[in-house]
Amino acid sequence: MSARVSGPAAAQSIEIVVPREGRGARLDRFVAREIGVSRSELQRWIAHGRVTVNGGRCEASASLREGEHVVVAPEAAPATAAHPDERVRFDVVYTDDAIIVIDKPAGLVVHPARGHDRGTLVNGLLALGLFRREDLIEEGDESTHTRPGIVHRLDKGTSGVMVVARTPHAREALKAQFQVHSIERAYEAVVVGSAKTRTIATLHGRNPRDRLRFTTHVSHGKPAVTHVRVIALLDGATHVECTLETGRTHQIRVHLAETGNPVLGDPLYGHAPRQAHLRTLSERLGRQALHARILGIVHPTTGARMRFEAPPPADFREALEGARIRT
Repeated sequence: MSARVSGPAAAQSIEIVVPREGRGARLDRFVAREIGVSRSELQRWIAHGRVTVNGGRCEASASLREGEHVVVAPEAAPATAAHPDERVRFDVVYTDDAIIVIDKPAGLVVHPARGHDRGTLVNGLLALGLFRREDLIEEGDESTHTRPGIVHRLDKGTSGVMVVARTPHAREALKAQFQVHSIERAYEAVVVGSAKTRTIATLHGRNPRDRLRFTTHVSHGKPAVTHVRVIALLDGATHVECTLETGRTHQIRVHLAETGNPVLGDPLYGHAPRQAHLRTLSERLGRQALHARILGIVHPTTGARMRFEAPPPADFREALEGARIRT
């Protein structure tokens, strides 16, 4: 690639000459990769006329040819629509100039959405003052800029360790790690029935009958791989560890439920256990017995390998103890 930056620092433009290996590439994918921004952000710049090819505007899907001149005039990200909320509580495990690692409690929604415009993790992070306003790079539609720094999520009812990016560079570097599945992730779960140590490899897609659910019973979908290891057999249940090769929405919950061992207390994929003591434990827990215990990443700035661990919370431990084999 041949590229140069011109103009004052406040209004820099980036010029790229498409190399031979860039022939046939989509404009948005090629430029986003070359200059290190997200594809969604680059698409916003294209829509606003901030990207030209040989002096003219093109669609994001335009196919590039060798030798074409692409000029990019970066545009500041719109201000986030999320608001600080000092009432939100969670533990900060680690923070530096690039990342924040937190232990998310069960019941906390990660980012604002319809029906949850306050009281989310994002609102709580903003209240801590750990973000500069100019670093709040957003995802999705411009009318709902509510996910600053979020590179992955845990379901509302799942507790455990998460990483959040503090800068655009950190965000793109972490997203790239999630996309190539190089992140280390280990979860603990209490599941109904007698589970086995095994690897579950399936397709994964949205359930055609219920858009809130996902399923492995699809003819077209994304590959999903979960490694299940039995930690202990319990009274009508099993304590397991799940490690992920992929990170699909609800992946662990779907894989366990559709192979006969739903997570205890799962309100979406589970069912009321036959055993009275498990039903009581499930009702008392009030959420899926699933906890993200380990997260391993490569630091987006230093390149150092980092590993964070959060022990299961009290309600998970109580459910685990209540399901142990009685002697």
